[in-house]
Amino acid sequence: RGLSPTIAIEQKAASKNPRSTVGTITEIYDYLRVLFARLGTQYCYKCGEKVGRGHAQSMVSQILSLPRNSKILILSPVVENRKGEHKEILEDLKKKGYARVRVDGVVQDFENVQTLARNKKHHIEVVIDRLMVKNDKKFESRLTDSVESALKLGSGQMIVHMLGREDLKMSEERSCCGIAYPELSPQIFSFNSPLGMCSDCNGIGTLLSMDVNKVVPNQDLSIRQGAVIPWKNYFIKKPRYQNDNSWGMSQLNAMETQWGINFDIPWKKLLKKDKDLLLYGSKHKEMTVNWNSAKIQGEFTRTHEGLIHTLMRRYRDTQSEGQKKYYSAFMTASTCTACKGRRLKNEVLHVHINKKSIIDVTAMTIRQAFDFIKGMKLSGNKKLIAEELLKEISDRLGFLVNVGLDYLSLDRSGPTLSGGESQRIRLASQVGSELTGVLYILDEPSIGLHQKDNIKLLHTLHHLRDIGNTLIVVEHDQETMEKSDWIVDIGPGAGHLGGQIVAQGTPDQIKENPASITGKFLTGKEQIKIPRKRKTPKTCGNKWVSIVKASENNLKNVTVKIPLGLLVAVTGVSGAGKSTLINQILYPAIAVNLHGSQMNVGKHEKITGLSHLNKIINIDQKPIGRTPRSNPATYTKVFDHIRDFFAMLPESKARGYKKGRYSFNVKGGRCEACKGDGHIKVEMHFLADVFVPCEVCHGKRFNRATLEILYKDHSISDVLDLSVVQARDLFASHPKIKHILGTLMDVGLTYIKLGQAATTLSGGEAQRIKLARELAKRDTGDTLYILDEPTTGLHFQDVKLLLKVLARLTSAGNTVIIIEHNLDVIKTSDWVIDLGPEGGSSGGEIIAQGSPEKITGSSKSYTGHYLKKILNCLAR
Repeated sequence: RGLSPTIAIEQKAASKNPRSTVGTITEIYDYLRVLFARLGTQYCYKCGEKVGRGHAQSMVSQILSLPRNSKILILSPVVENRKGEHKEILEDLKKKGYARVRVDGVVQDFENVQTLARNKKHHIEVVIDRLMVKNDKKFESRLTDSVESALKLGSGQMIVHMLGREDLKMSEERSCCGIAYPELSPQIFSFNSPLGMCSDCNGIGTLLSMDVNKVVPNQDLSIRQGAVIPWKNYFIKKPRYQNDNSWGMSQLNAMETQWGINFDIPWKKLLKKDKDLLLYGSKHKEMTVNWNSAKIQGEFTRTHEGLIHTLMRRYRDTQSEGQKKYYSAFMTASTCTACKGRRLKNEVLHVHINKKSIIDVTAMTIRQAFDFIKGMKLSGNKKLIAEELLKEISDRLGFLVNVGLDYLSLDRSGPTLSGGESQRIRLASQVGSELTGVLYILDEPSIGLHQKDNIKLLHTLHHLRDIGNTLIVVEHDQETMEKSDWIVDIGPGAGHLGGQIVAQGTPDQIKENPASITGKFLTGKEQIKIPRKRKTPKTCGNKWVSIVKASENNLKNVTVKIPLGLLVAVTGVSGAGKSTLINQILYPAIAVNLHGSQMNVGKHEKITGLSHLNKIINIDQKPIGRTPRSNPATYTKVFDHIRDFFAMLPESKARGYKKGRYSFNVKGGRCEACKGDGHIKVEMHFLADVFVPCEVCHGKRFNRATLEILYKDHSISDVLDLSVVQARDLFASHPKIKHILGTLMDVGLTYIKLGQAATTLSGGEAQRIKLARELAKRDTGDTLYILDEPTTGLHFQDVKLLLKVLARLTSAGNTVIIIEHNLDVIKTSDWVIDLGPEGGSSGGEIIAQGSPEKITGSSKSYTGHYLKKILNCLAR
C-alpha cells in the first residue's frame, strides 16, 4: 500500500528485429520523419534540380522535345503494384470503350487479357493513344487532349512509353525528368512502409545470399574429400549415410559419370564450367539418375538445379528453425546494391535539409546529430513549424549523450546493441518523459561504461532523483556506491549462504560496519592487489600475434601486436573499437585459420604469429542453453560422470539400470507425464504461457523406480537440486566429479544448483560456467582465451577469484585477452592495449600499449588518467 508506480529498466537487448535502430527505439527517427516532411526540399535524382508541381502543358512540351518520328504510347496507370485479379477494373475500362491495356509490361487487346494471378502484384496501364512525334499544330492539339485524358483517368499520373527507352513517368503533383515524385509525408521516410522502403531489400539495407566460399571453404580438397560442405557426408561416411542408394548420392554419381566431372582432383583445379554446372545448375542439360531405394527403383531424366539455388530454395521454404540455422551458415549478408544500404527509395534520399538527407543525419553519431540539430538556423514560418520538433529531437539526443551513448549512430541496428547500451537507451527515454513520483529499478547500468562516461550516468541518475523519483540500483561499481544516498548490503555469501541484510545505511556507515565485506573493499582494508612481478613479453618467450591494418567499422587502419602468454586487457571508452578489433577480427580470423570456422571476418590485411597457437576459445556471455533442460551439470559434463556413478551402484546393477536410466532426455527413467521437464506448459494463447509443476513427479523429472536408487540418501533428482558446494561434499571421494565441481567453485559459482535451468542464469554466470568447463579440460597450453567484460555482475570478492583463475590459465602457457573497463582488472593485467581517444568516428586508434604503468604516462589515454589515480593510491 502506498508504493509508487514502478518501472524496471532491464538489461536485455533492445530487439532482435533488424528493422529496429537506435533512432526508432528512441523515437528520434519518428520526429526526424516529421521534420523532413515539413521542411525538406525535394531534388531530382537525375538532374539535381528542385522538383516542382507539374501541369499538362509542361508535359506536352516535354513530349514535343522527344526525337522526331518517335513512336510513343500515352498510358494512364490504374493499378500500381497491387495484388488481385482486378476483374472489375478491367471490365469497367472495357465498357468505357478503351481498346488496349498494358498488363505487367505487355500491351494487349482487352479480349486477350488472361485472368491475373490473385496472389501476385500487378501493374495495369490503359493505352490512351498511340502517336508518332511531329512538329505541327494538329499533332500538338491531339497530344494535349491525350495527356489531359490520361491525367484524368490516372488521378494526375501518366506514363509515356517509347520503344527502347525507359518509361517517362509524369505527374500533376511533383515530377522532373520524367520521374514522378511523391508528396512529402512522414510515411515516405519510413523504411518500414512500402511508400518509402527500397523495393529490392524491403527496407533492411542488406540482402542475404549464398556464399561460395562458405559452401566450399577449402579449395585444396576434392569433392570426394569433402570440399563441398553440404555434400561432405555423402563421401566422408557417417552411419546414416552408409547407404549409397540415397537420391542425393544417385544424382552425384550421375554427374560424375555422365558429365565427366572429376570428383578426385582439388576443387581449385576443376574447370570453371564444371564448377558452374555443380553450383549454379545445368539449365537445359539433362542427366539420367539411376535410383534404387527400398521403395522406389528406376531411371529418371532430369536437369540439375545447382547447389547454390537448392540451398537458397530450401532456406526460403523451410519452417524449421534448425534448418534455417544450418542453411544460413552458408550465407553472407551483403549491402543492397539498389539503395546502397540506405534502406529508402531513391526519391526519398534526395529530400534535403541543409544539404543533408534523413539518412545522412541517421548515419551521424548521436553527438554529431545533436550538433547538427542545435546548429540549424531557421526563420519565419519554418521556425514556427519546426521549433517544437527541433526541441524534442535535441532533448532526446542530449539525454543519450548524458548517459554515455554519444558514440552510437542513430542507424545502429537494435540487435547489435549490448544489454548495457539497451538499458541506457531506455533510461534516456525515461529522463525525457520527465515523470515524477516513480520508483525506478535498474540492474547494473554502469555495465560497458568507461569511468569517463560513468560520471555522466551518475549525473543522470541524480537528476531523476532530484525531480522527485526514487531509484533502486543493483550495482557493483565502487563509484556508484559512493555517490549513492543509501546502501543495502546483502550476504554474507552467495546462494544458500546469502539472503540476509548484512548492513544498510549511508556509504560512510557501510564502511564502518565490520560485518560488511563491501564496506571493507570501499575503505581499502580489503583490496585486489597488484602482482608483485608482472609477466612481460620477454619472460614469456617474446611470442606475438599481430593484426595488420584493421579497418572494420571505426578502426582506422590500425596495426596492433598482442604478446602471448600474458593477461592482456583491451581498454578504451565505449565505442572506441575494442569489440570490433577482438570479436570481429581477431577471434573469427584465428577460428577460420585454426578450426576451419565459417565465421565472417572483419576487414584487415593479415594476421601473423598464428603458428604459436593451437586453439582459440571465446568465452562469451551468451546463454549455455535456450531451454530449461540445459543446466550447469549437463553443460560442464559433470552429469555424465554422476550418471555413470549412479549406474554403478549395487541396487542399480541389481535392477539392470544403465547410464541412460538417469537421463531426463530419453525414455526409461524419466517421468513420461512431463517428458523429464518437471513441469507442464499451459498455453494461454493471448497471454504469456504458464508453467505448473508436474502432478505425477512433482517437479522431480524422474519416475518413481528411478528415484528409489539412492546414494547417501540422495536420489538423482536430489543431486540436481544441490548447490555446487553441497554436491562437491557429497562426491568428495569421486575424483572426476570433484574436479569439475572444484572448477565451478574456483570461478565463484559455489551457490548455483547443478540442475538450475540455463534460462535463469545471468550472462556473467553463463560466462563463468563456460570458463569452468575449459578449466576442467586437460590443458595443452598455447591456447588463446577471449573474455568480453568478465566482471559483469561480479562483487569485488568475485573479481578477486576470477583473477586467480585467469592467472592459472596464463601460468600454464596460455594467453588471456579481456575487454574490460574494471580498473581492478586492468591494474592487475600484464599488458594493456588502449583504444580511443573517443568513441565512434572519433575512436578506432591505438592510443597506448604496454604495462599498466606505461599506460598512465599517455596524456591522450582516459584509461591512463584513471589508472594513474588508482596506482598512486596503492603506492602510498
